[in-house]
Amino acid sequence: MTTDHAAGPAYGLQLCVDCTDPHALADWWAQALRWEVEDQDEDFIRRMVAEGHASASDTTTHRGRVVWVAGAAICPPAGAAPSRNLPRILFQPVPEAKAVKNRVHWDLREPGSDDARRAAELERLLGLGATKIGSGRQGPWAWTVLQDPEGNEFCI
Repeated sequence: MTTDHAAGPAYGLQLCVDCTDPHALADWWAQALRWEVEDQDEDFIRRMVAEGHASASDTTTHRGRVVWVAGAAICPPAGAAPSRNLPRILFQPVPEAKAVKNRVHWDLREPGSDDARRAAELERLLGLGATKIGSGRQGPWAWTVLQDPEGNEFCI
């Protein structure tokens, strides 16, 4: 199968995760992936409220800073090559808790991973608050199924 790129440039990718506490979950995933939480400009947010473009109910306080209540995003660390096409994950609030298995999940692939490193990474993620819910194997490939603090499944 060939792809016709003549129609335009490739899209960048942003994954959106519905959750009940987007700022806390963004913090958790930033630690888990060794990524960074995007900074929210507190002065800009305050100015938008002062000028009537937003209301105080559009904001919340997280870790002592004023942030948008609408969510928080994470992205690869600043050392990554700058590009609008780098992945971004946006955590956005929804009123309901997760109820069923995810139809899409994340596979965390650590570069150069061997059994000892994979075991250490599993312990690190469990220490951050992940929950182990299963494991699998197919031929030479093995994986562990985990859940983040809000129950979203992912594998390492």
